[in-house]
Amino acid sequence: MIIDKIENAEKYYALGEGIRTAFEFVKKTNLTSLKPGRTTIDGDAIFLNIDLSQMRSKEEALLEVHNKYIDIQIPLECESGYESFGWSSRSVLEKPQGEFSNQRDIQFFLDTPQTIFRIPKGCFAIFFAEDAHAPLIGQGEIKKAIFKVISK
Repeated sequence: MIIDKIENAEKYYALGEGIRTAFEFVKKTNLTSLKPGRTTIDGDAIFLNIDLSQMRSKEEALLEVHNKYIDIQIPLECESGYESFGWSSRSVLEKPQGEFSNQRDIQFFLDTPQTIFRIPKGCFAIFFAEDAHAPLIGQGEIKKAIFKVISK
């Protein structure tokens, strides 16, 4: 997992061309002006979901993992000015809620996160396959950008 400010995104270009492409898209696009839904950047290899959701309590937020895609999550608009996340190392998870869905590239877990942290507007979090994350912790509505970058 990586947490940083958008202005430092170029430091992470070495992690792969997909991450570079996603952050270059951020530089040239007013993400807050995009309507909820999917924006294709490079077919199924890199795409963006603009999500408008109600945040939830930390007890309601389930940990999730992905195999195929890296997530880059960026809070855009929220009443509190930040989104909280739960995080755990995937290696310690013991309570799956169902099987992994290859079609949706997701599996949920009922484990308690090892830590909870905040991502303020103007910052991002990158979650890799070894990271379990529980997004949308907080109060009120949030508009956020979720880049899906194929993991190679």
